[in-house]
Amino acid sequence: MADTTDTNTQDTAEKKVNPWLRAALEYGPIIAFFVGYMLVRDMSFTVGGREYQGFLAVTAGFIPLQAICTFLLWRVTGKISAIQIATVVLVAVMGGISIWLNDERFIKMKPTILYVFFFLILMFGILRGQGYIKMIMDHTVPMSDEGWMIITKRLAMFFAVLAVLNEVVWRTMSTDMWVNFKTFGLPLAIFVFFMTQSGVFQKYGTDEDKADA
Repeated sequence: MADTTDTNTQDTAEKKVNPWLRAALEYGPIIAFFVGYMLVRDMSFTVGGREYQGFLAVTAGFIPLQAICTFLLWRVTGKISAIQIATVVLVAVMGGISIWLNDERFIKMKPTILYVFFFLILMFGILRGQGYIKMIMDHTVPMSDEGWMIITKRLAMFFAVLAVLNEVVWRTMSTDMWVNFKTFGLPLAIFVFFMTQSGVFQKYGTDEDKADA
């Protein structure tokens, strides 16, 4: 009886979702932001007697789109991560400040703040001897605690590098360059990071994970 209950609980917590739908909900907002920016980057809009450049106009549309897609992702998967919540909150706060002050610098700071936040959280866990990334990924990549600690330390340093890199790009380069960096550079960097950690996943994967593989 207990085994049946555990199985039902796991099935409820981890709903199977079409990977294309998941990808659309996760990456759709940032792709829409890029496309929208490319269409209106040289335009300006007057709202309430204030003139806004195309970048801020697209930012105003990006905020609710990000919130809606995150909500839909939660509805179809039955779960939402702390990373997704933090992303939505920062998009709303920093994007809102940018629009309110008519200053695009604040939304450009959002990735920096987000990555610094992740860095601090992971470092806090490391100091406590805990690999917090395990809480997010353990159900998809079973691995020993030692392996998770290695990944957590490396990911903390990686987030610190991304935070510095974002600051360098938006402070020294054009808005066009920053939009390309945000849309393609950051996701590619994260993808490459996890691909380069395959050795850790293979070495420290649990027997159950290796058997499945």
